[in-house]
Amino acid sequence: MPKHEFEPLGPSGVLLIDKAPDMTSHDVVAIARRALNTKKIGHCGTLDPMATGLLMLVIGRATKIQDLLMSEDKEYEGTLTLGSTTSTQDRQGETLEEKPVPALDAAQIDAAFGKFTGAFEQIPPMVSAIKKDGVPLYKLARKGQVIEREPRPVHVTSYQVHRTELPEIDFTVNCSKGFYVRTYAHDIGQLLGCGAHLSALRRTRSGKFTLERAVTVDALKNGPREDLMKAMVTLAEISLMRGA
Repeated sequence: MPKHEFEPLGPSGVLLIDKAPDMTSHDVVAIARRALNTKKIGHCGTLDPMATGLLMLVIGRATKIQDLLMSEDKEYEGTLTLGSTTSTQDRQGETLEEKPVPALDAAQIDAAFGKFTGAFEQIPPMVSAIKKDGVPLYKLARKGQVIEREPRPVHVTSYQVHRTELPEIDFTVNCSKGFYVRTYAHDIGQLLGCGAHLSALRRTRSGKFTLERAVTVDALKNGPREDLMKAMVTLAEISLMRGA
């Protein structure tokens, strides 16, 4: 096991967490601060409370490469539910509209997913952290405000449909930074004519990091600090992984 790097205020490196549902990314950061007894911790890409999977914590000097790590492509596994659209484009929002789900075949579903491959534009959801006049959109959304959002360029490298049991469709998508899977589900539903929302989401990869070395939230809360230190990816390892 490589020797871990320390600085006067504590450890440095990246700790991969398998986030549990019904907690925010900030909750995980707060737990890690207590577990590692250090304040200098950030995360690389928010996961909504509903979502599970890979949350990368940057610790100590690793906070300096936070933006670099956040800029890399991601992989998600998700489930979309056809027939209903919601205020948040996921299952935690209020139902806005319900429509009957037609008897779609595999070719029709694949064609809809295929429309959102390569480079295209997404309109960010109102529940995003994008700011308008310094205020995050999700805070405006909580007040019932809806404002016009500019489309943003995104990229989908590949997708795969794993299970179709209407109204549910399970899929995997490999996508660029700034991609909203909830909007992807919503837009596919619109294209299929019956609407849809994202009902499950799990991040499985970010750049070259996967869940293979991830620590559970329970282990983060209750495991020995020494075990957390051993699980951490050092700056030297990250440099090798990135070919630097």
